Amino acid sequence: MDPILLGEILALIMFFAIIGFLLFGFPVAFTLGGVSMLFALIGYWLGVFEPRMFGTLASRYGGIMRNDVLIAVPIFIFMGMMLERSGIAEQLLITMGRLFRTMRGGLGMAVIIVGALLAASTGVVGATVVTMGLLSLPAMLRAGYDPRLSSGVICASGSLGQIIPPSTVLIFMGDMLSGINQQVQMQMGNFAPQVVSVGDLFAGAFIPGLMFVAIFMLYMGYKAWRDPASCPALEVTDEEKAALLKDVVVSLVPPLLLICAVLGSILFGFATATESASVGAMGAMLLAAFKRKLTLANLRHVMMATATTTSMIFIILIGASVFALVFRTMGGDELVADFLNALPGGTVGAIIFIMLLMFFLGFILDTFEIIFLVVPITAPILLFMGVDPLWLGVIIAVNLQTSFLTPPFGFSLFYLRGVAPDSVTTRQIYEGAIPFVGLQIVVIALLVAFPGLVTWLPSVIR
Repeated sequence: MDPILLGEILALIMFFAIIGFLLFGFPVAFTLGGVSMLFALIGYWLGVFEPRMFGTLASRYGGIMRNDVLIAVPIFIFMGMMLERSGIAEQLLITMGRLFRTMRGGLGMAVIIVGALLAASTGVVGATVVTMGLLSLPAMLRAGYDPRLSSGVICASGSLGQIIPPSTVLIFMGDMLSGINQQVQMQMGNFAPQVVSVGDLFAGAFIPGLMFVAIFMLYMGYKAWRDPASCPALEVTDEEKAALLKDVVVSLVPPLLLICAVLGSILFGFATATESASVGAMGAMLLAAFKRKLTLANLRHVMMATATTTSMIFIILIGASVFALVFRTMGGDELVADFLNALPGGTVGAIIFIMLLMFFLGFILDTFEIIFLVVPITAPILLFMGVDPLWLGVIIAVNLQTSFLTPPFGFSLFYLRGVAPDSVTTRQIYEGAIPFVGLQIVVIALLVAFPGLVTWLPSVIR
């Protein structure tokens, strides 16, 4: 058999073998590296892989450890963990609920706003869904809210951490797409390619993030108008009204100032992502100290959680590097390129196929696992086809966010199921999520039809 064809077939088998092992529950990082090494040995025995190619991994790992942009990841995680551990997120949710409770649908709108604020301060989907599920779901049920509507709005709002800056997903996406775009542009003869920075990707995701918040709020307003029994208003005593203003100032203003400082410094170019993350982490510690929550026990918990989460992400990245090297060396990237170029519809058909692939992978894999697995293989091909790297990064994040919300395997639904009371059934959680999935599809359609929604803001502030 032709060695080139044999290598491509072996690369394809390796990809599906990895998916199969992951379905059986094997750890992602070790599956990516281990299965890739096994197929590298098979490829060496068949004469389609050279072991000396592994020598390039040392420089790759060194580059990861020295990457100034990726240093922002553990710092942003620390910031989010500190805000959660210090009770600031909990107090924010309680105060916003009291502020909107006199409106029909007010508690739901409060959850959406707090979900957006937590997304802009923590960027961790699971933590946001669990926090709001523990605090707001019982309150909404006691207020007479429909369990389906309550579950749907909590899962949808919690998933905003996937797209609203400073999302850690966008940090990795920006770093990967920047390198890929420079390689593609140089291969196309452009030796002064435009750099795609993390700040550009944050700016590109800003308007789509606001669109999600707006469309969720409009849906809650629609439910309050058409089905007021599903989201009734609550009465507030005069004593509660008197204390509300003080609580709003104390609970809402400090986190808002911190978010504005972090995002504003990135979007307007005053600081790099790493520098703004440092500001955010320090601000979170000062807020925790103001709340008298900056204790050694809390600090130790936050540091351990940050180290655990960061280690998980980077070990997956290391395993994915092995997979990408073996896959490309055996000709897998050429096989994928030929396949995508042969799809009907050209560039549009290729984008639809890749988005559907990543969407369904979102049922079984975490976001980081998907982007480390799929983006290095497919992004170069799409960029060769003329797809804007900023638009591609944002649309991937939005697509995976929708996947996380879609029944029956959406991760956000599982997070809520783990903390929801027994009175809320799994079916109700699924039914509640479906309208919000439809709303997210509407936003995706708008981003596809009007790419300027993503690319306009970065071009203005660049």
